[in-house]
Amino acid sequence: MKLVSRRMLAPSVAHLTFARDDGQPLAFIPGQFLQVHFHYADGTATRRSYSLATIHDPARGADAMVELAVSYVAGGAATALFEGLEIGGRIDASGPYGRFCLVPADRNARYLLIGTGTGVTPYRAMLPQLQALIAQRGVEVVLLFGARNPAELLYGAEFRAFAERHPRHFRFVPCFSRELPEAPHADARRGYVQQVLPEFAPNPATDIAYLCGNPNMVDACFEALKADGLGVAQIRREKYVSSK
Repeated sequence: MKLVSRRMLAPSVAHLTFARDDGQPLAFIPGQFLQVHFHYADGTATRRSYSLATIHDPARGADAMVELAVSYVAGGAATALFEGLEIGGRIDASGPYGRFCLVPADRNARYLLIGTGTGVTPYRAMLPQLQALIAQRGVEVVLLFGARNPAELLYGAEFRAFAERHPRHFRFVPCFSRELPEAPHADARRGYVQQVLPEFAPNPATDIAYLCGNPNMVDACFEALKADGLGVAQIRREKYVSSK
């Protein structure tokens, strides 16, 4: 794939847009990821997984562009690859992979989407699907997004705009663990997402939950949701890094 554009979402997170060399669109299901292939300095081959951030409109067919949110980590081999990639530069990737996706057969009344850091990326890709579900069966959605401070609220303006377009059905709740905005929205919260989750009274009769991001958050929310009575099939998880 060829790098078409780069913009910074946060001081250490870049939004990268690629086009396939063969000019073909990438057919994928929102929530899936790509694996980027690269080599360490000693020539050892490895891969890193990145959720697709592409907002795919099913009415238009598959998207020609491929969008990823990439965290830069000091000293990281993948970071060196992406930071050194010029516009027009190329990477190799495979996929899409994964099953962290909305399920057409679901008949729940509400989705609880919970994410931290770049774990919010798949929820951006899901926005067209959520809009269709809102129109088709009036589903409600609560997006709890954990960030340390306002500068790290990835895609925050897009989620807030979506909430304003669907005020009865979509609620965007940013949770700041260290620093609130100067003029916080009424839905902004101070603390971690797992601390805010009980406010929304998870209900096994109505809810399906998605958890994506920091493994400690995923584990904490998983246990809390089970304690609230949600079955394992109602809690869908994707951890972004190993907890070991």
